[in-house]
Amino acid sequence: MTAPLVPDRPLAAVTGATGFLGRYVVAALAEAGWRTRLLVRQDPVHELWRGVEPEIVPGDLSDEGALERLVAGADAIIHLAGLIKAVDRAGFFRVNEGGSAALARATVTAAPGARMVIVSSLAAREPQLSDYAASKRAGEAAAIRELGDRPWVVVRPAGVYGPGDRESLALFKAAAGKLAPVLGGREARLGWIHAEDAARAIAALAARGAPCGEIYELSDARTDGYSWDEMLDAAAAAVGNRPVRLRPPAALLRVIGAASGWIARARRRPAMLTAGKVREALHPDWSCAAARQPPPEFWKPRISLAEGFAATALWYRERGWLP
Repeated sequence: MTAPLVPDRPLAAVTGATGFLGRYVVAALAEAGWRTRLLVRQDPVHELWRGVEPEIVPGDLSDEGALERLVAGADAIIHLAGLIKAVDRAGFFRVNEGGSAALARATVTAAPGARMVIVSSLAAREPQLSDYAASKRAGEAAAIRELGDRPWVVVRPAGVYGPGDRESLALFKAAAGKLAPVLGGREARLGWIHAEDAARAIAALAARGAPCGEIYELSDARTDGYSWDEMLDAAAAAVGNRPVRLRPPAALLRVIGAASGWIARARRRPAMLTAGKVREALHPDWSCAAARQPPPEFWKPRISLAEGFAATALWYRERGWLP
């Protein structure tokens, strides 16, 4: 799949384009007038990309030649690729830190005038909690170090959800059942953002003239976040159910996470539930301050949690993912 060259349209090189958020970002870039070139393992097709004809570069973050072909002549580099689960700490760092550094080096070599948008995670704010969080923080630092004085911006989205997301599906399944676990304390705060809003922010920050050299957090208009009960209320309303709330002891969650991680390492197969993920879930503050959001003249979130959850639940049901 190769798009015709249109010299007067800027070119964005994208990693992680076939991931959940990546698919939305490619669509947002196209809507904003960008040409796109994607680093992928196979030719992608997705319903969000109707009318979008990206250039394709086969490869991954370990292929230096592919990275240079990806970024050559690009006006912006959007780095979304990374691991959310791995067998061990080394696996996370190999991709999330090493891959970020390799992409930045390729940018310096083949696209020295391009700005780089490093899409990280809110977890990077608390690197002590998990190997994943530490690797995302290290990936930010490695890319910035390699870029030197080239323009960059880091974005750390809060919990990203929306149609097509398999990670937040568990929340909606719990809300549709008889019992819904409440993992955090009553004072805990959780930030959320719809994938469309996050993608628009990333596209806006890729544009020439947007701020650079900053680390931004992305959330919806509720920058102070939601309590676990508010989040479950919204999910329950979206699926039309009223489950009984269950608050498992934190000690039990820690034991389950440790056991799951041990089994995953023994089998050499990555698991999503680990001791680190439990520490992330129990962390009391995943909110975002308004001062840490991108400047409002460049971007503002549009989709509320109630609206976004309702549309997401409907999408799941139309495809049989929810009863």
